[in-house]
Amino acid sequence: MIDSLLDFILLALASFRLTRLIVYDKITSFLRKPFFEEEDGKNEKGEIETYIVPKKKGIKGFIGQLLNCYWCTGVWIAIFIVCLSYFFSYWSGPVIVVLAVAGLAAILETLVQHYIDE
Repeated sequence: MIDSLLDFILLALASFRLTRLIVYDKITSFLRKPFFEEEDGKNEKGEIETYIVPKKKGIKGFIGQLLNCYWCTGVWIAIFIVCLSYFFSYWSGPVIVVLAVAGLAAILETLVQHYIDE
């Protein structure tokens, strides 16, 4: 369970990284693909653009809506990470630490890029 502030921070960073991995990263696009479809639409300039939108019906539509919402997916990922750490603390520790380190690295990289681009 969460015994210290460090445990809480590790769980938070691991949840952050796993959520971004599932919702945004290219490497997991194959997981999202069954729940989305492509639609063509016009932008402000009148040009045709292809948009990726959640499927409309059924369980695939529900999961598509969930994956389309970073905050919604984050809640479920946080529940998963906390349960993982609680019920499987022995072997989940390294996974959580790796995700947490990757999450912190992503945050630092974003900050560095922001200040370099200014």
